[in-house]
Amino acid sequence: MRRFGKKQIDSPQSITEGVIWKQLLVFFFPILLGTFFQQLYNTADAIIVGKFVGTHALAAVGATGSLINLIVGFFMGLASGATVIVSQYYGARNEQSVSHTVHTAMAFALAAGLMLTFVGYAISPALLRMMGTPEDIMPYATTYIRIYFVGMIPMLIYNIGSGILRAIGDSRRPLYFLIASCMVNIVLDVLLVLGLNMGVAGAAWATTISQFFSAVLVLTTLLRSQTSYQLHVNKIRFHGSIMKDMVRIGLPAGLQSVMYSISNVIIQSTVNSFGTDVIAAWTAFGKLDAVFWMIISAFGISITTFVGQNFGAHKYDRMKKSVHTCLAMSFGASLIVIAVMLLLGRPLYGMFTSEEHVLELGMQILRQLAPFWLTYVCIEIYSGALRGAGDSLLPTVFTLVGVCLLRVVWLLVIVPGTGSLTLTLYCYPITWTITSVLFLLYYYKWGWLKRCKKKYGHEDAPAEG
Repeated sequence: MRRFGKKQIDSPQSITEGVIWKQLLVFFFPILLGTFFQQLYNTADAIIVGKFVGTHALAAVGATGSLINLIVGFFMGLASGATVIVSQYYGARNEQSVSHTVHTAMAFALAAGLMLTFVGYAISPALLRMMGTPEDIMPYATTYIRIYFVGMIPMLIYNIGSGILRAIGDSRRPLYFLIASCMVNIVLDVLLVLGLNMGVAGAAWATTISQFFSAVLVLTTLLRSQTSYQLHVNKIRFHGSIMKDMVRIGLPAGLQSVMYSISNVIIQSTVNSFGTDVIAAWTAFGKLDAVFWMIISAFGISITTFVGQNFGAHKYDRMKKSVHTCLAMSFGASLIVIAVMLLLGRPLYGMFTSEEHVLELGMQILRQLAPFWLTYVCIEIYSGALRGAGDSLLPTVFTLVGVCLLRVVWLLVIVPGTGSLTLTLYCYPITWTITSVLFLLYYYKWGWLKRCKKKYGHEDAPAEG
């Protein structure tokens, strides 16, 4: 990344000053609510499909999730590099570089989205078969995932555009856009699945059309902006140095996402071997499990932007304090979620299915995994903070080895032949704990901040505040 210039731009949101915990909360809640409404896309599909189409259709929607995350996650990881770059340049008041990053990121969204649409549509049926998707749900799963891939360009445009807005401290407008598009999705779910009896295809089209709607909203905002991040259609192109930085920062995140997804594909394949009822229970658990993940990921996004702007402004003490504050808030929120889920798990599962055997299987999974969500907190917060400062390579290696590789070894070496769902799921808490220890050692013992200062030419710059 080029050294920050001094050209002044519009004042960023005040996350480089003020009371840290208040600033984090102001930034966190819109992201959390936005993540919640984004999750409602697939949750609405699952509820309506599970209740009104049947268990096979619910299992089909769930069976596609890991594959979608595998293919899409890599490109979203790459795009996350743009968010880090924008936040750092914005904190440093470098207008030209902010603009170049915005237009490079949008060029990437168009190119990657087009490729994903065609490749995903073509190869997804074969990949579903490789995952061992049961034949009785294969037609439903193929229909759902192929329609989903039609919306790749708008999905990338929305996510990258929202990342740009969050990078400059605006976490509210992405929330408003998601609320609006989620409402569109729910209305279309009811209309297409119930009204027109389109089944799984109706749920998929509802999600895809909603993604187009959210993309239009974020594009309109960027096009009408009169600030450094304004989007000009005739300026959308790849800037070599910016794209290089996006790849350098985002590629580790993309590879990490791929490895996570590969391990989850292997888990899904193992779960598939237990039959349709277990697949349905696992799908429903995934919707409850998503409550924790959207909270912890909102904290992760918050700390990435918080650290990015403060690192760009050379406010290193504030940056460090924000990490510790964010950790405390994340642990507290996680404890609350765990307690609520264990107390209300059965009625929550009842939103997805009324079959007693599926409900009992879902509660078994919930009791086994929910208490161990705490072991993941350090991974999310420390990796988010390091990514905000531009340090993504070694943290990614830790995650790949500690979570992904060990998880695959567990599934391929320990589990086979046991026929045990419980033993299969133990791969989660074991690998989360090991990886958390690696992040603690790296953050406090391995001098990452000094290396980041040297990498970005901050050593000779005066620290502010």
